[in-house]
Amino acid sequence: MNKVIYADNAATTAMSDKAIGAMLPYLKEVYGNPSSLYSAGQVAKEALEEARAKIAKYLNAEPREIYFTSGGSEADNQALRSLALNGERKGKKHIISTAFEHHAVLHVLKKLEKEGFEVTYLDVHENGLVTAEQVEKAIRPDTAFVTVMYANNEVGTIQPVREIGEVCKRFNVPFHTDAVQAVGHIPVDVKADNIDLLSLSAHKFHGPKGVGALYCRRGIPLVTLIEGGAQESGRRAGTENVGGIVSMSVALGEACENMSANTEKLIKLRDKLIDGLTKIPHSKLNGDRNARLPSNVNISFEGVEGESLILDLNQRGICVSSGSACTTASLEPSHVLLALGLPHEVAHGSLRLSLSEYNTEEEIDYILGEVPKVIEIWRERSPFWEDLTTGKRKHFI
Repeated sequence: MNKVIYADNAATTAMSDKAIGAMLPYLKEVYGNPSSLYSAGQVAKEALEEARAKIAKYLNAEPREIYFTSGGSEADNQALRSLALNGERKGKKHIISTAFEHHAVLHVLKKLEKEGFEVTYLDVHENGLVTAEQVEKAIRPDTAFVTVMYANNEVGTIQPVREIGEVCKRFNVPFHTDAVQAVGHIPVDVKADNIDLLSLSAHKFHGPKGVGALYCRRGIPLVTLIEGGAQESGRRAGTENVGGIVSMSVALGEACENMSANTEKLIKLRDKLIDGLTKIPHSKLNGDRNARLPSNVNISFEGVEGESLILDLNQRGICVSSGSACTTASLEPSHVLLALGLPHEVAHGSLRLSLSEYNTEEEIDYILGEVPKVIEIWRERSPFWEDLTTGKRKHFI
């Protein structure tokens, strides 16, 4: 196979033709500032509000509850900072989250801890799931908010968000979810799911990079992170990226309208990949087999380094990762896999393959042919694998 096989869609996706086409007019012809009163600006403003309404519709929200951001990280930061300040005003400085959130959430929580907040990090268990019962047991009179991601970015496990949201609603505790990996891939309904705030990012569902949105239920005050103009109802200063926002709305519409067909195709490809790769001796699927995104495969292999596998597979035309693209330069093993109970040695030898509807069965067959070869090569070179095979160390898997 001569072409490059892209299997790292959890990191980013290729823009769809419709998303590209929708953006171009706002880069070339309709380039007015949407805050301007003259016609060129008002045409851009109209497109902006149409996009807001469209995104709101797919989330079952109200248009005025959608605020445009530069992406999921900014949306997470604004949501958490807002909920923390709201809680602090009421004398509530306790937060509930999980040990395997995206760093856009975890890093904010660590800063809040330095500012006097207390954070309870729920155990996600070996299957990569938390339960509503865990959340309920952790809620205290001084709990300011709960933040639990909708679907994990590394192991793809889908959390029981609706049940968690119901618990939070019953105890009158605001609930935020980082839904960056979920929106456009599985059904998300902020009302039915009892979600108060939600973060999303366009480049995870074939939209452009550098644009995202924060859903904030009406009545919840938002802190302004970026000061300046009065854009986004005074909650986020800066001239809106009209082309990117319109493109995002089109990409989300395309993803939601094709979700059923895409899901059916992806589950077949995903399961074929899981079945094939777990036949490799001393390999292990990370995260629950069923409660996971249709596109996600995360597997650990004993006796190898994930980075070595990635580089070797790249030479064979296969693009995969060992975890979050945001932490690729780190020498530390994935905090997500450590949270699932994997030892450092095994967590280091993991691959994340994340598919899209653009992948084919032929590509899956090629991956299944090449990964075992690469693992065999690196195991032969590994002193750690030699210790395992000679009995000096015990196998974990």
